[in-house]
Amino acid sequence: MTRQRGRPAGMRAFAVIFAGQVLSLLGSAMTNFGLTIWAYGETGQATSLALIAFFWGVPMVLLSPVAGAIVDRSNRRLMMMLSDLAAVVVTIVQLLLYVGGNLEIWHLYVTAAVAGAFATFQWPAFSAAMSLMLPKEQYSRANGMMQLAESASGIFAPVLAGALLSIIGLAGIMTIDIVSFVFAIGALLVVQIPKPTRSAAGQGSQGSLWEESLYGFRHILARRSLLGLQLVFMWGNFFASLGLVLLPAMILARTGNNELILGSVQSAASIGGVVGGLAMSAWGGFKRRVHGVLLGWILCSLGGQALMGVSQSLPIWLVAGFLWIFFVPLINASNQSIWQAKVEADVQGRVFAARRAIAWLIMPLAQLIAGPLADRVFEPAMQPGGSLAATFGWLVGTGDGAGMGLILLLSGLAAAVGGVAGYAVRAVRNVEVILPDHDALATQAEAG
Repeated sequence: MTRQRGRPAGMRAFAVIFAGQVLSLLGSAMTNFGLTIWAYGETGQATSLALIAFFWGVPMVLLSPVAGAIVDRSNRRLMMMLSDLAAVVVTIVQLLLYVGGNLEIWHLYVTAAVAGAFATFQWPAFSAAMSLMLPKEQYSRANGMMQLAESASGIFAPVLAGALLSIIGLAGIMTIDIVSFVFAIGALLVVQIPKPTRSAAGQGSQGSLWEESLYGFRHILARRSLLGLQLVFMWGNFFASLGLVLLPAMILARTGNNELILGSVQSAASIGGVVGGLAMSAWGGFKRRVHGVLLGWILCSLGGQALMGVSQSLPIWLVAGFLWIFFVPLINASNQSIWQAKVEADVQGRVFAARRAIAWLIMPLAQLIAGPLADRVFEPAMQPGGSLAATFGWLVGTGDGAGMGLILLLSGLAAAVGGVAGYAVRAVRNVEVILPDHDALATQAEAG
C-alpha cells in the first residue's frame, strides 16, 4: 500500500482521529446533558427521556445491515465524515428551534431518529478503518483509547454544561457542540486510511445490496461462538438499557431536581470510564480477551448498576457510578478486539453492522417500556403504603425515585446472569480457541 505524501498513516492517523473525536464527544455530551435537564424540566417524567433514547436506537437496529453493506462498498473515511456532518445539521436544527422558542419534546424524538440513522454508518466504518490502520497487536489498546475518549467527555461535560447553563444557556452549549464537530471532520480530512485487500470471504459475499446486507447475519450465524458472544450482549444490553435510561430521572426524583448532584454522579461514572480506558490502553486486557467480556459484564452489573439502585445517598452513588462505567472499556475493547481479529477486513462493515443489530435488537424495547414501567408501575408501588413498599422498601427505600431504584437493582442482577451464562457455554468461553484469526486463514490460503 503506497502512502499518500503528507497524510498521517497508521497509529499517527489514529491519534489524529482520536483527538478530533475527544472534542466532538465532549461537545455532544454537553448538549445531551443540557437537553436532558430541559426535557425533564418540561415533563417531569422518565418516559420522555426514555423515548429520546428509543427513537435514537430504533434506526440503529433497523438500518445497520444496509449501512454495513454500504460501508464495505464505500470509502470508510467518507462514511465517517458524512455521519459527523449529519450530526452537525441535527444540532443546528435543535438550536434554531430552541432559540426561536419553538422547541418541543416531540422535536427531540424526530431529531434523535435522524441522528441515529446517520450514526449507524459511523461505528462500522470506524471499526473497520481501525483494522486497516493498525496491527492486531494494537487493537485492544486502540479500542481502550476510544473508550477513554467517550468516558473523558462524560467527566467534563456534566460539570461544564451545568456551570455554563447559567452563563451562556442551552443555546451557547449547543453552539460549542457545533464547533466541536468541525474539529472531528477536519481530523478525518487530513488522515490516510488504506483500502482493504479483497479476501476470499469478500469475493464470495458480493451481490446485490440486499444480499450483501444479509451477509453479516449469515457470517455470524455460521459461527456459533460469535453468535453466542452477541447473545450475551443482547441480554446484557437489554437490562443495562433499563437502568441507564432511568438513571437521570431516578437521581433527579430523589434529590428534588438537583442538577449538581446528577452532574456529579455522571462525572464520577465518566471518571470510572477514563480510569478503565487508561488501564486498557496501558495493559491491553486479558490474554484471553473473552475474560474481559464476560467477567466485565458480571462486575459492572453487580458493582455498578445493582449498587446504584440500592443506594440512596450521593457518596454511594458516586462509587456505584464509578464502578458501573469502569468495567465498560474492558468489556467493549476486549469484545471489539476479538471481532477485529476474527473477521476479514473487507467484510467487517457488514459483519459489524449485523453484530450491532443483534446486540441491540431488544434495546429499543427496554427504552420503550422503561418510562411507563417506572411512572405507572414501580414508582406508585414504592410510595409509602404501595404494593411493593413493604417487600423492597428496606432495600431501596420508599417515595419518589424508589421505584426506579428497584428497577436498577433487579435489572443489574439480571444483566450479570448473562456473563455467568457465557462462561457456562463452551462455544462462548473458548471463542478465541475455536475460531482462527483471519490473517492466519489468509496465510494458510497462500501456503495452499
